[in-house]
Amino acid sequence: MAVTGWLESLRTAEKTALLQDGRRKVHYLFPDGKEMAEEYDEKTSELLVRKWRVKSALGAMGQWQLEVGEPASLGPGNLGPELIKESNANPIFMRKDTKMSFQWRIRNLPYPKDVYSVCVDQKERCIIVRTSNKKYYKKFSIPDLDRHQLPLDDTSLSFAHANCTLIISYQKPKEVVVAESELQKELKKVKTAHGNDGDCKTQ
Repeated sequence: MAVTGWLESLRTAEKTALLQDGRRKVHYLFPDGKEMAEEYDEKTSELLVRKWRVKSALGAMGQWQLEVGEPASLGPGNLGPELIKESNANPIFMRKDTKMSFQWRIRNLPYPKDVYSVCVDQKERCIIVRTSNKKYYKKFSIPDLDRHQLPLDDTSLSFAHANCTLIISYQKPKEVVVAESELQKELKKVKTAHGNDGDCKTQ
């Protein structure tokens, strides 16, 4: 029921589609004013970016919050609003999914694999990453499972470590795989603008 509910909310959202630089960019506007923007690889339909924006209590639009994809790097002379750039040596956390798995990468973690512990916290509905040397700790949720109201399963979780990067994978439940397939069918119905020719909207 919950899976159907989330898929239905995507179907009924006002959608804008744009094809640019080999990416299919889709913008969703929900009745409550929330916005979601996604970017898919044009050829493989792989999700590359998902971000959210919500209005503040005073009605002003907030900053985009990245859920999937790599944070935009700040080039020389292009300082963000915080004016301080993080050290390149700090761990960098990002989500990059595959067709069958939710996947997160944490770069700049040089410790051997046996130092890491990755587990599911059922009570808080999140994944916890910690190191036995107490050098790193991270707790994060899987918004997709929350939206679909699906339980977390320890057996779906795995991790690997290579090139100073910890790669955490969580196998997508079949309900999510089916829902994503249905969404792709829905997005094919959305009229798509090309390049900078302007956006085309549809319900």
